[in-house]
Amino acid sequence: MASRERRSDAVANRDRIVEVARAELSRSNGAAADLKLHLVAKAAGVGQGTLYRHFPTREHLLAEVYRHELTDLVDAVAPLLAAHPPLRALTGWLERLVEYARVKRGVMAAIEASAWQDLYAGQHHRLDEALGTLLDRGQAAGEVREGVDAADVILLLGALSRIPEAEWATRAPTIVTVIVDGLRPR
Repeated sequence: MASRERRSDAVANRDRIVEVARAELSRSNGAAADLKLHLVAKAAGVGQGTLYRHFPTREHLLAEVYRHELTDLVDAVAPLLAAHPPLRALTGWLERLVEYARVKRGVMAAIEASAWQDLYAGQHHRLDEALGTLLDRGQAAGEVREGVDAADVILLLGALSRIPEAEWATRAPTIVTVIVDGLRPR
């Protein structure tokens, strides 16, 4: 029983560490360089040794934050489609994607290139499938133009990576609006 309690406690500690790191990255607009691991440990209510036992390096923690952000983004598709017409669901999802992209920028900058490629290669299909579902529903409802697929939209979303941080708050929503307007049937 004691080992089972420790395991559940260890899982809870790990989850708190990730949530604190996610919150800190969101607060700092994805500035991974500003993420102080000793402050994450303190805010999560764990010692530094516990943090490093779960996440031996900053990259390990950032990779886990990325995985959580991606999971939340993918998991948002079904509730959005249940609550809204397809084009509004797609727009809401793209708005969430903008926030995800802001965190991802900081994570990408902090994770070594080879590790980032491995992480992305194992996860990118989930994002493609989520976006594909939204586009398919929109096309079936006549709200999204035919002939557009997830790859097209992802290429357009690449513009987000070129926005200077100081202009993010004004330019990112404009890019999403332009993309959504371009997805409407003619």
